Amino acid sequence: MTAILITTLAERPELADRLWDMKDPWPPFAAHDALAWLLYPRMTAELADYVLVATDGDAVIARGFSVPFALHAGGRDGVLPAQGWDRVLMWAFSDLRRGVRPDTVSAIEITVATDRQGEGLSGLMLAAMRDNARARGFAEVVAPVRPSGKPAEPDTSIHEYAYRIREDGLPYDPWLRVHVRAGGVVHSVAPLSMTITGSLAQWREWTGLPFDAAGPVRVPGALAPVRCEPEQGYAVYVEPNVWVRHRLVDGTAAQAADATG
Repeated sequence: MTAILITTLAERPELADRLWDMKDPWPPFAAHDALAWLLYPRMTAELADYVLVATDGDAVIARGFSVPFALHAGGRDGVLPAQGWDRVLMWAFSDLRRGVRPDTVSAIEITVATDRQGEGLSGLMLAAMRDNARARGFAEVVAPVRPSGKPAEPDTSIHEYAYRIREDGLPYDPWLRVHVRAGGVVHSVAPLSMTITGSLAQWREWTGLPFDAAGPVRVPGALAPVRCEPEQGYAVYVEPNVWVRHRLVDGTAAQAADATG
């Protein structure tokens, strides 16, 4: 039996083209976020120290993307944005272009191959992401979490769902529960975390649904209904996420000057 190995992409650059080989649980429409199309290739090329890959023998079984950025820079002042995933990606690459020193790492994605789910790999990848940030001198990892149980309740307010807890005091949502068990704290809601737009024809292709009536459309895998505007010829999905903060108590923010080197 082979051992699972988690490394950065910088350590194993030959895996860059294999990150997408594994079958993953993302719904088809999620691949059409404009920022993802633009910036995922740049994350692998320019921020390989923050891309994690889990392998079992020759097979890629999980991937994790994160980015360093300046949360406490002027105008941001440590406030996690309502635009969540989209905004932190914009900040990270704006900071990289302008040479702004990062002080925080944000998770972008942790995905486990569909045939390896239920083995605790998501928790291992989250721990590796925290350890990677700590090793690079950061004192905090933040995450715009996509709650894994929310697609079953698309009409439930994210503001209610994010703070729902079980009798044992842990979050109701399984993925939020993994974060809290790892030391994270549910901080706030990002109601505009990802926005995906498309023509009605595109949404029909992505979902197999008719998209012929005005109003909310419940799409498998979506955390909230997609808004259909047939008279205008388009539909819009605005995904809410949940901000979780992970304090890395033995991290040192002052060392972050070299974090992107």
